[in-house]
Amino acid sequence: MIPSNKYSLTVILFYSYFIYLVNSIELTFELQDKSKDCYYENIEKNTSTTLEYQVVTGGQYDVDVIIESPTKEILYRQVKSQFDSHTFVAPVSGPYAICFSNEFSTYSHKLVYMDLQVGEEEPLPGIGEQVTVMTQMESTSQDIHESLNKIIDYQTHHRLKEAKSRKRAEDLNHHVTLWSAAETVAILLVAIGQVFFLKRFFETKTPSQMQYRAMY
Repeated sequence: MIPSNKYSLTVILFYSYFIYLVNSIELTFELQDKSKDCYYENIEKNTSTTLEYQVVTGGQYDVDVIIESPTKEILYRQVKSQFDSHTFVAPVSGPYAICFSNEFSTYSHKLVYMDLQVGEEEPLPGIGEQVTVMTQMESTSQDIHESLNKIIDYQTHHRLKEAKSRKRAEDLNHHVTLWSAAETVAILLVAIGQVFFLKRFFETKTPSQMQYRAMY
């Protein structure tokens, strides 16, 4: 996948692994406010491709998403979407653009997770090559392989949920801290004001001050 930033430089936090025997690309990147980032992947004709994405942190957790073919045909479009999964079959061969836009946001940047799987997963080496029925060991190996792929997928989603929850907790803690500081300042100001006014009530006035005030 070739990243391309039209308006700002993408800060890539991690660009992780390719799953064994399938072109699967996982990417988490920071999308700045008022910006649009596009990524390009060469896909052969009639190849099934699945895009899954989720906004992890930032603002209302929403972005605009577009998938565009080499012929400029819009295959997928979502406006202010938080998460989704879309599968399509490439109509032609060439570079396909996957664009994420945060142009509608004026101040909040987003952290976006994307998983792009191109093509179907091939069987394990040695499995499916023979005409005969798979042996018990081959069948068990295939089941274990599929289970491990599911575990990887579950772990990824749990990490995203954990990151999203942690960010919300940090934001809540920040707001509570600011509110507590404001309340503390308000209490101090009220206490100082009360002391000042109560002190005036108990001040003793000298005869010269009383006579001066009586004249006026």
